[in-house]
This record gives sequence, C-alpha cells and structure tokens, in this order.
Amino acid sequence: MSPFRGSAPLTPSWDHFRYREDGGVATVTFDRPERLNALTFEVYADLRELLAELPRRDGVRVLVITGEGRGFCSGGDVHDIIGALQGMGPRDLLDFTRMTGAVVQRLRELPLPVIAAVNGVAAGAGAVIALAADLRIMARSATLQFLFTRVGLAGADMGSAYLLPRLVGLGRATELLLLGEGLTAERALEIGLATHVVDDDELPAAAQELARRLADGPALALSTTKVLLTREADLDLAGAVELEALGQALMMQSEDHREFFAAWADGRRPVWTGK
Repeated sequence: MSPFRGSAPLTPSWDHFRYREDGGVATVTFDRPERLNALTFEVYADLRELLAELPRRDGVRVLVITGEGRGFCSGGDVHDIIGALQGMGPRDLLDFTRMTGAVVQRLRELPLPVIAAVNGVAAGAGAVIALAADLRIMARSATLQFLFTRVGLAGADMGSAYLLPRLVGLGRATELLLLGEGLTAERALEIGLATHVVDDDELPAAAQELARRLADGPALALSTTKVLLTREADLDLAGAVELEALGQALMMQSEDHREFFAAWADGRRPVWTGK
C-alpha cells in the first residue's frame, strides 16, 4: 500500500447504490429501478464521496457505472430533489449545484478509466454522468437526453457545456443542449457520443469484457493517459507537447515499460504490475 494514502478509513458499504469490486473492476449500480434510477441528494453525495475514495482502494483499476432495470439514470428525482429545491434559498441551492458538479469533476479527474454501461434511459443528470465517463457502451434500446431546458433550467449543467462540445463539436452540442431532444443509441454512435452499441442482453457482458481488458492492462500507462487527456483539454499545443514529453519520460522509467521490453526479448506476453 502507498504510504501517501492517509489514515481516514474507507467506507465499508454504500447505502444509496450497489457497489462491488471484482478482480480490479469496481462497479456502481444505481438501484432504484421503480423510479428509473432517479437520483436523490443521498445518491449524489455518496457518489461524490466514493469517487474521492477510489484512488485509495488498493487493486481497483477500472470503474463501471450502470443501472438496474429499464433505466441507466433518469436524472434528479422530481419529488425528492426538484420538489425539495423549490423551498431552498440561494445558499442551499448553490451547495446543491456545486455537489452535482463535483461528481462530474471527480469522474473526469479520477485516475482510472470509467465505463458507462448505459442500459436504458439516461436523461438530465444521468446523461451528464454518462458523458463524464471515458467510454460509453450503450444498449441498442438505450437513449440519451440532455433535457434541462425542457424543465426550465439552463442546458449547461454539471459541466455539460464544457464536455459535450469536446466530444461532438460545438454545433451538435448546441443543438442537444438547447433543444433537449432524445438521442437513440445508434444516433449517439453516429455523432461520436457512444463508444459501442450492443444488443440489450449483451450489454453486461460487453461492459465487463471491456473493463477486464482495461483492468488486465498496464494500469499506470492507462491512468497517465487519462490524466493527460483531461489536463490537456485547456492547453495550447506547445504546453500539451511539453506535458506529454515530461509524462512519457517518467513512463519510460516504469516497471511496466521495462517489463514490455523484457517480455519482447523473451518472446512472451508481458505481465503488467501497474508500476
């Protein structure tokens, strides 16, 4: 274990979603299927805290997020969140919107690959959580909808106006955020928002297969790649090239890179340690 992980204990269990670890793959499953996995204040808070803890959980190399039943996540619960917000003042409202934004920021800054296995409706905040993942595998019947303007709110929420143009371009992002119309899985694939589309019954296996491929790979190299992708989003070319030069020089000293060369010389497959 790293000596820099702190003394605060890890949370032993989570009350507001299912969480499991298996062979380096952590899986979060939203489990309010009767409400299409609509979010509550508690789900947001727990997810924010889990994302802060994951880098301290030894052996976790990949995070998969999915939903139980017919929905991935239908956004904020109309009664438990939207109704409750009606009686709040500016300070509490800002605390809430900062909490939701922190979930997306931590997803992007998490030094682990994140896969969204979108099994059904992903709307509002659910669509943004999927957007904040690194890879999105969608069931063929799944849909994405950034519907904020349809409930009288700004289409720019939780970082969506920052992330979406970087994936699909400013024109497409403007259309999606202004109109709030739903996207089929096939359309999401066509515009570059979905990574893969699979038949509904194949989604769990496809997500786990991809997660296993990442978990069994060179974890330090994958983590560094994600960190650089995130950090370079706001750099000019000269800054990005320099950052990559520094990062790659450090990676050339890693055990995994030396293991690659040794395995190549021996004519065998490398055994990655993530160091």
